[in-house]
Amino acid sequence: MKQNDPNILCLWPEADGAEAKSTRRLQTIVRPILAQEETEILSESRQIEDTLKKLTETSEMTILLFVLDLQEDGVSLGAEKLLRMLRHTAVKQDRCLAGIIVDCDNANYTKAEATRFVQAANAAGISFPGAPLVEATKDLKNFSIRARNAQTTREEAYADSVRMLLSRLRKTAEELQAQPRENPRSILALHASSHETSNTYALFEKVKQKILQEAPDTVIEEIGLRNGTLQDCSGCPYKMCLHFGENASCFYGGVMVEEVYPALRRADTVLMICPNYNDALSANLVAFINRLSSLYRVEPFFDKALFSIIVSGYSGGDILERQLISALNMNKGFFLPGRFALAERAMEPGEAAALKGIDARCGAFAEGMLRLPFLRWSTDAKSGIIKAQTTKYNL
Repeated sequence: MKQNDPNILCLWPEADGAEAKSTRRLQTIVRPILAQEETEILSESRQIEDTLKKLTETSEMTILLFVLDLQEDGVSLGAEKLLRMLRHTAVKQDRCLAGIIVDCDNANYTKAEATRFVQAANAAGISFPGAPLVEATKDLKNFSIRARNAQTTREEAYADSVRMLLSRLRKTAEELQAQPRENPRSILALHASSHETSNTYALFEKVKQKILQEAPDTVIEEIGLRNGTLQDCSGCPYKMCLHFGENASCFYGGVMVEEVYPALRRADTVLMICPNYNDALSANLVAFINRLSSLYRVEPFFDKALFSIIVSGYSGGDILERQLISALNMNKGFFLPGRFALAERAMEPGEAAALKGIDARCGAFAEGMLRLPFLRWSTDAKSGIIKAQTTKYNL
C-alpha cells in the first residue's frame, strides 16, 4: 500500500453456529494480504450494518471489499444477512466502489453467489471495476492456468489475484475522482430489436433523447444485431483467436469486425438494449458477447462503462442483469457503474413508454450515464492485467 492510497473496508460476514469454522485458505492466504494492505476487516453484523448506513449519508469515495466464506454446500448464513442488508441500502451513485472474493470448497457456487451479491450491491448504487471477482473453487483448480503461466503454485496465483484486485480497486477509485475530461461522451448502443414494436427500444429512444438534450455533443452509435447479421463464436484455437485479435479482427468477420469492433474501440460507454426472452439475453446479444473474446485478449475493456436497458413481460429482469454482470463485468472487464440497469416490465407494444413515472426514471438513468467520470486506464496497465489473466482452454 502506497502513502495516501485510500483505505479499503473489508466486509467479511462472520459465520453462524455450525459454520463457525472459516475456510482455511481465507485465513492463510487472504487475511495476511489484507493485514499487509492495512485493510480494516468488519465481521459482526452490527458493524457491517452501521457501515452500510454511513455510506448512504456520505459523498466521500469509499472502497469496499466483500469476502464470502461459503461452506461446501455453497451457503453462508452470514453472507445471506449481508445480502439482505444490501437490498435495503442506497448509496450515492459512483461514490462507492467494491470488489469481491468468494471462497468455497466446491467446484460450483462461487460465480453464482458473486453475481447475486454484485447485482444487489450495484442496485444499491455501488460500482465495480472490471474483473472485480476473485473466486477460489475446490482444490483451487480455477487458478491452474494462471499458476502455470507464472510458474508458481495455485496458492500463490490466488494470492496474486487478491493483490491485483486491491490494486485495481485503488486505481479505479483514483480514476473516478479525477478531473472530468472535456471530450464528449461516446456511447455504443447495441440491440437486436424491432424499432416499431420493441418496448426496450422505445425506452432507449427516451434515454437517447434525454442525453442529447443535456449534452448535444454526445456521440451515440447505434448498431442493430438482427437475425442473419451475426455469426456466433465457434471456439477457434487459442493462437488463431489471438492472432486475429492483435489485428482487431475475428476469423468469422461480418458485422462484428466491420462495425462493432471499430465502434467499441471508439466508445467509452456501452449500452446493452435487452428484451427479456425466456429469462435470458437474446441469441444475437449472446453471440456479440462471445465474439468479444478475440479483441479482449489484446485490448481489455477496463476503461469502458457498461449500462443496460431491460424490459421483461412479468419478471426476471434481475436474471438478465446477472448475466450481463457475469459475462461483461466479471469476464470481459467492463466497468460496472452503480445502478447500471434500467429494468422495467411491459407486455404490449407501446406499454413501456406509457408507464407511470417512466420519463423521470429514463431521465435519471441518462443523467447517471452523463455524470460518470471518464476512465483512463493506460495501455500498459491494461495489458499487464490481461497478461496475467490469459487462459487457454480446449473445450
